[in-house]
Amino acid sequence: MKKLDVLAAALVIIGALNWGLAGAFHLDLVAAVFGMKFGETSALSTVVYSLVGLAGLYQALTWKSIQRRWHGDLAGVRA
Repeated sequence: MKKLDVLAAALVIIGALNWGLAGAFHLDLVAAVFGMKFGETSALSTVVYSLVGLAGLYQALTWKSIQRRWHGDLAGVRA
């Protein structure tokens, strides 16, 4: 489960950075990676955007259980 937590967190960070770049510089990083212009989509970019959205939904719905998983492990290290 922790691997899924890390993957979801990485995708959420990618999404946040992409939104930050879009807002600040009118740059769509996902589109640029796939050789497209701002706002253009392809099947691959749609997959990336969908995965980022699902990762955000996963993080939002499982926030408390993720905290328990990670903090529970840290408690054993501190003792």
